[in-house]
Amino acid sequence: MDEDCDVETIGGVLEDDVARSILVHARTEALSASTLSERCDVSTVTIYRRLETLREHDLVAASTVPESDGNHYKVYRTNVRRLTVELTEEGFELDIERADTPADRFTRLIEEM
Repeated sequence: MDEDCDVETIGGVLEDDVARSILVHARTEALSASTLSERCDVSTVTIYRRLETLREHDLVAASTVPESDGNHYKVYRTNVRRLTVELTEEGFELDIERADTPADRFTRLIEEM
């Protein structure tokens, strides 16, 4: 297990109401920081801080949306399908099932040919 993905670290991230709200809102569609700010009812500064933390732990993924006028912007989507904490004889074990990226899906498609 990656040391950045231990129970204490991820638990600390998920302890935050705004971080959890971001994960819920961005679960089914990629959203801009301003849209997340509106949906979570917090400032964009707060959203950007939480997004940075969530990205550090690979709990959200960012992609750039190109605009014809040249003003590109980022959208964010939850990168977690399931998070499981298991009690073992050694302590707690964390398992994070991440969402497939387009590259993962492409690789699987090629491998199945």
